[in-house]
Amino acid sequence: MLTLALYNSYDPNRIHEAHLRAIARAAPICYAFDFHLALIGFPFKEKKALDLAEKISEHTTIGESGSYLLELAKRNKFHLLEFPKRGFPPQFGKTVATTRKPKSEKEIRAVEVAERALKGESFLLIVGLGRHGLPKEIFSLAEYHLDITDGKRVSLETCTAIGSIPTKIKTLMEAIKWKKELSRR
Repeated sequence: MLTLALYNSYDPNRIHEAHLRAIARAAPICYAFDFHLALIGFPFKEKKALDLAEKISEHTTIGESGSYLLELAKRNKFHLLEFPKRGFPPQFGKTVATTRKPKSEKEIRAVEVAERALKGESFLLIVGLGRHGLPKEIFSLAEYHLDITDGKRVSLETCTAIGSIPTKIKTLMEAIKWKKELSRR
């Protein structure tokens, strides 16, 4: 299972328009590339993913008026998580902080995520929403750090990162499968 997680580093007490836009933009990407979508630390009143997906879909035109978010929720691929106290739920697998400044001892490349996902490992890829990205404690909690630009250390705007991460990993997975299939012939 591959999960793109949006970490609320804007405001833990109220919802901002930027939250809703990021969620609405992430849903079609996750749907298209067969990722789960998780929200971490968002102060929504709704505690059930389907209820929240219905509410958001009423207020957006992005992603075919929220239809992809609703589909994710109906397929149990939309998750609401609290801010972690000691770690993230184990069912999401290895935690990966996405950053342009990975610590060398925790760095993982996108191709390694793809290879391991093909072998059945699960990954929770966390993207920070807000001016300052992910807080330091998330970098400490995360088992891995991923620079989606493969060492170029390019700072990506949040929605660009949201689109790039699943696209690159899924493309690498397809290339790895294709290469193995060719080698069998």
